[in-house]
Amino acid sequence: MEKLANLVMLCLLIFCKFSNANQEIYLHRLFKSRISQNFPVSDYWENLHEIRESSRVYAAPQDGLMQADKIEKLPGQPDGVDFDQYAGYVTVDPQAGRALFYYFVESPENSSTNPLVLWLNGGPGCSSFGYGAMEELGPFRVNSNGRTLFRNNYAWNKVANVIFLESPAGVGFSYSNTTSDYYNAGDTSTANDTYTFLINWLERFPQYKTRNFYVTGESYAGHYAPQLAYTILLNNKNPNQTVINLKGISIGNAYIDDWTISPGYYDYFWSHAMNSDETHKGIFTFCNFENGTESDKCNNFIHKAYNEVGVIDTSNIYAPQCQNPALKNESSGSVNFFDPCMDTYVQYYLNIAEVQRALHVKPTNWTFCRTYNFTDMPRTVLPIIENLMASDLKIWLYSGDLDANVPVTATRYAINRLKLQTKNIWRAWYLDNEVGGYVVEYNGLTFVTVRGAGHTVPSYQPQRALTMISSFLQGTPLPF
Repeated sequence: MEKLANLVMLCLLIFCKFSNANQEIYLHRLFKSRISQNFPVSDYWENLHEIRESSRVYAAPQDGLMQADKIEKLPGQPDGVDFDQYAGYVTVDPQAGRALFYYFVESPENSSTNPLVLWLNGGPGCSSFGYGAMEELGPFRVNSNGRTLFRNNYAWNKVANVIFLESPAGVGFSYSNTTSDYYNAGDTSTANDTYTFLINWLERFPQYKTRNFYVTGESYAGHYAPQLAYTILLNNKNPNQTVINLKGISIGNAYIDDWTISPGYYDYFWSHAMNSDETHKGIFTFCNFENGTESDKCNNFIHKAYNEVGVIDTSNIYAPQCQNPALKNESSGSVNFFDPCMDTYVQYYLNIAEVQRALHVKPTNWTFCRTYNFTDMPRTVLPIIENLMASDLKIWLYSGDLDANVPVTATRYAINRLKLQTKNIWRAWYLDNEVGGYVVEYNGLTFVTVRGAGHTVPSYQPQRALTMISSFLQGTPLPF
């Protein structure tokens, strides 16, 4: 098992070598470590209810902190900003000195009635602020000069009030004064800390306490979002606890099931003309991904598969790579143009002292991702998703169809394991008289594809992503 895992990881690192796919590399690094440990599923689920329900929730007075967190103006932001934005720390464990950084943007219109959305990026260990807010669905993106911002006309705060949370502690601006926290992170501690964050944040922003609330995210948020939702539902039963008005979860290119992700990779490679027929047949003849059975023939075919694919950006198999990761003089970016060097501009911007002061953070060497040794995680979160479906939450899984990291094939295989009945059959959905993607509705779960999008869906197809999330939040069908 470990030999096979190491081989897959080696190939993926070569595959991503010249791309900026940090989030994707961190995800596969985790996958490699987990399949080598062969973590038993039953042990996790037998203890989950007790762990989540018995955890003590820290709550502190938040008087005056909302006003203190308000951002007057971000350095380099464009004129005409018509919404309020906030940023700062919420302490989740005062004894350990553990605090999580958030960035919050209200809707320009209808902020008092629009729902509240939490966005979580994956990794695990990658920033929801750097990726989600600054490169995907936030109101601004960074120009190639690294110093100024331009508007995202398809930001999700058009339809919701959105919190971007850097979690767990150690990611981005979030921190802990207890070093061991960085080595003991896992799914349980992340869910509990995020729940504690929400309880305190709602005290800081009490006007949102009764608002419809949704958890969204991508990649390893396939673990974060369902487990946070489960934690919320358990704690909502506590009569002494703030009730969070959770309505649903929506996750893009979601890492949710170990057993279907590897077959999903190789079927995706072959179906997109990236592997030969002989290689595809050899992998599925000699590799057993269900139990990790190794053989020299399996290893040889996996090597051959990645050699055939070549060096491309796995987050979008058709996207250009960043050939010159350096700042430029231009200051007129467009949300309709995907710039493969965005990471460079964002990292520079978020390390400007003036920007960090505006965000109310401690001086920090900000980076996109941090390495964690996640040992507390299940091999699958499908049982939790089933539990959430039984609780009548709205569940949407969506896939950018050009992502090879958590490809659409892997998500479809994972959904098939749930053996759900189809409620509304597979169909195309449209935007501006073009197919925006495809959708199928099952009893309790909806699966959507976004045509022409990669792993970070709103980066590549911002308008289609906004249309998709609007339908999710408003409970309306995707356009015919």
